[in-house]
Amino acid sequence: MTDGVNGRSVIVTGAGSGIGRAAALAFAGRGDRVVVADLNAEGAGTVVKEIEEAGGAAVAVTGDLSEQTVVDQVTSTAVERFGGVDVLVNNAGIMDSMSAPADVSDAEWERVIRVNLTAPFLLARAVLPHMLAAGRGAIVNTASEAALRGSAAGAAYTASKHGVVGLTKSLAVMYRKNGIRANAICPGGTATAITVDADPTAHGPAALGPHFVNLGRVSRPEEQAAAILFLASEAASNINGAILPVDDGWSAV
Repeated sequence: MTDGVNGRSVIVTGAGSGIGRAAALAFAGRGDRVVVADLNAEGAGTVVKEIEEAGGAAVAVTGDLSEQTVVDQVTSTAVERFGGVDVLVNNAGIMDSMSAPADVSDAEWERVIRVNLTAPFLLARAVLPHMLAAGRGAIVNTASEAALRGSAAGAAYTASKHGVVGLTKSLAVMYRKNGIRANAICPGGTATAITVDADPTAHGPAALGPHFVNLGRVSRPEEQAAAILFLASEAASNINGAILPVDDGWSAV
């Protein structure tokens, strides 16, 4: 299960499935201890069981990560069970309905921004005192191809992921002298359970449709997890504020 090199305390959000699950298993496979945070209790519990059956250490925390009480529980669990927070992976997120700006409802806008941008901010703010006290830490955020262009999602999702890039760069600048690094991956199409509930005849989906012809190969969650693992590792010790496309060249088109 372990190559004996790490043993860090790692928080992975959205770890009950998809990229988060793959990242949690990958960190555990290197000997790290993982807080598996997810809204879905069954999914989180299954991932913890997988890790434990392979000889690793993990604990599940379930709840809505856009709520401060859940963020506090995730952070305190990492500190109490594993002695601190060495790595935070802000991966949890939701998709929008590909709505054009004129068609976005208040509810859709507020929910997508809250989950995709506010939750990563709340988690970063919560773990920073522990990283600052330790004099080290790594934060890896999951942005998106939609963080690099305006043609990969609807208005709410696109704005939220552009915000994640801004948050990542701010963290990198503010804390680089404190031994804390912040980077982000920008996945392209990835085989996960996230679905898009969109009306193909609405203005947003109709306008976006042609842009997906250059999507490229759909990646496996494990490929995204490998990039996360690298950015959180000592191999990336001088990489800070990087926004890394993991998209089979979609962003290069």
